[in-house]
Amino acid sequence: MNRERPNPKANQSLLAVMYVLLAIFLCMIGYFGYFVQVEGRSVINNSYNARLDLFAERIIRGEIRSSDGQVLAGTETAEDGTETRVYPFGALFAHAVGYSSPGKTGLESLANFYLLSSHENAALQLINELSDRKNVGDNVITTLDVDLQRAASDALSGRTGAVVVLEPDTGKILAMVSEPGFDPNTLSEDWNFLISGDNTDAQLLNRAAQGVYPPGSVFKIVTLLEYIREHPDDWRNYSFDCSGIYDSGEYTISCYHNTAHGHQNIGEAFAKSCNGAFASLGLTLDQDSMRKLTTQLLFNTELPVSIEYSKSSYAVGSGADDWEILQTSIGQGSTQLTPLHVAMITAAAANGGLLMKPYLIDHVESEAGEEVKKFTPEAYGALMTADEAEILGTAMRMVVTEGTGSAVYTEAYEAAGKTGSAEFETGKETHAWFTGYAPLDDPQIVVTVIVEEGGSGGAVAAPIARAVFDTYFSR
Repeated sequence: MNRERPNPKANQSLLAVMYVLLAIFLCMIGYFGYFVQVEGRSVINNSYNARLDLFAERIIRGEIRSSDGQVLAGTETAEDGTETRVYPFGALFAHAVGYSSPGKTGLESLANFYLLSSHENAALQLINELSDRKNVGDNVITTLDVDLQRAASDALSGRTGAVVVLEPDTGKILAMVSEPGFDPNTLSEDWNFLISGDNTDAQLLNRAAQGVYPPGSVFKIVTLLEYIREHPDDWRNYSFDCSGIYDSGEYTISCYHNTAHGHQNIGEAFAKSCNGAFASLGLTLDQDSMRKLTTQLLFNTELPVSIEYSKSSYAVGSGADDWEILQTSIGQGSTQLTPLHVAMITAAAANGGLLMKPYLIDHVESEAGEEVKKFTPEAYGALMTADEAEILGTAMRMVVTEGTGSAVYTEAYEAAGKTGSAEFETGKETHAWFTGYAPLDDPQIVVTVIVEEGGSGGAVAAPIARAVFDTYFSR
């Protein structure tokens, strides 16, 4: 009797197919687990997801609270069951907290999943379900500090602009103010006006994270960093004689109000914000290297933040003409930055070069106060070396002690910073900038300020930062 012998090649092919199918199956299981743990919340949280309406039908939206437990957003329920979202601080936290209707912005969007989740007692949840009553959603405790938010808002005093306050060693956003603002309590009545073409104030825009501006002299932090990198051994030898006007071929760069700063070393030029000096040294820089530095500092790229923001832009590279380089070196030209991005660069300098990812949610807790989820500081990576950060800190301290940032000088704490006065349109006053941190030797707080058409950064933006610093260190 003839029997067919097993075909080894056929068996091997069968095994190979089985291994491939097994690998695919394991990958699917792995992805499913990843999706549930990592991506699931973001999909559920998407405003286009109809399941959100089902969550809201069963759960009363939780509260958003400040770092010390004050209610920033809550839900009031009338006798007839009608729910109204209320914001006890009105416009003060409008952009950071956001609104929940129409659509969702700010923390109302970012924390939507948690606010519509409930970790009430399981027995109580069951009773509520059987009684056709809603369960109470979890509460989101933010990193926002009411005192600092109010101090920043009061100091800005209704002027158009923004203030960002960060904790450099954690990334916590302690305050985020944007003016002009809006009252989320009356948003439904005000909505048509706010979005109409007749309204040119853009109250709904979060200028702190979405407003893009020429950085003016705060960009000299970047220019100085690049010069130090290209001249590691002799950058301290740089000197410049400033007459108030710097001529390079057919181009002319003027210092603020044509101030003649005289003979300066690089630290003095930075402290006095000498445009001539920085335009001059800007021409000596390797523009490809400068472009790489700006990429490292997160220009033209995504920022490691969860809130809605605008990208900053830097367009100069090899082949740029002298005028572009001169302008860009002093923070003019086509360069655009958001206040949040400036604060992040400043925070990295304050934190030994290491950037911590900015965040707004500290933890989530149940209605009973039990912690459900904790958000911990997370490092993005080094934007500069510790030595470079120390050099920048020394230069920024000189800005305060003997330069344009004297408005934040006090013996109560050692602040370091950089002012800026950014031109943006002929015939209009410059935007006023300040960014800095304190104390110098143990940085605890970063403050970045912009006042649109405010004029001098040292005269207008720096005092606003001083008010925030004072509030922080007076406690």
